[in-house]
Amino acid sequence: MIAKLKGIIDGIFDDSCIVDVGGVGYLVSTSSKTLSRLNIGQAASLLIETVVREDAILLFGFFDAWEKEWFLTLTKVQGVGAKVALSILSALSPSELSLAVSAQDKSLFLRASGVGPKLAARLVTELKDKIVTIPVGNIRQDNSEVEPTPLERTEDGHSDVLEDVISALVNLGYQRLEAYKAASKVYGQNQDKNVSELIRLALKEFALKDF
Repeated sequence: MIAKLKGIIDGIFDDSCIVDVGGVGYLVSTSSKTLSRLNIGQAASLLIETVVREDAILLFGFFDAWEKEWFLTLTKVQGVGAKVALSILSALSPSELSLAVSAQDKSLFLRASGVGPKLAARLVTELKDKIVTIPVGNIRQDNSEVEPTPLERTEDGHSDVLEDVISALVNLGYQRLEAYKAASKVYGQNQDKNVSELIRLALKEFALKDF
């Protein structure tokens, strides 16, 4: 099985590229985010997931291990094949995916071609328990990713407090992803506070837009 290809990019297409390795060209399907980091004629190294079918051997390439891990995780969800998984990875970066699942924000998955409301709901539901094993990255104001940090979940009911704060903010009209980011910040700094106090602090964060 091919696990990695290192060579010269010989061609770039809508959803794939050709990697020339010692004169042999390998056709590799990738996300648009990976394609955007490649240039024809330049050297590149891609992590590969090899899928063997009765009628073909397919190669899927990824710029880094985080993207590949998300691909493998997404394809375990019912109704998500390799094509849809790449579509999701084209629409959302690994850190955005982690935030979307953590925040249970199905609307973000609707950005991907081939993902409708029912599949988006299934994605956030089935991935909810798997997000613990996937690193969560922070997104800077310019949308570039920084080094991921692990998502922390507690077993003493504190995660329920966080969810109560998020739900309250959503009911007040805020987008779920924004509510999650604000609530997570204030909860991380004030775990001794009750729900009402955390909501008040989160609203201050919205006023400051410091998250």
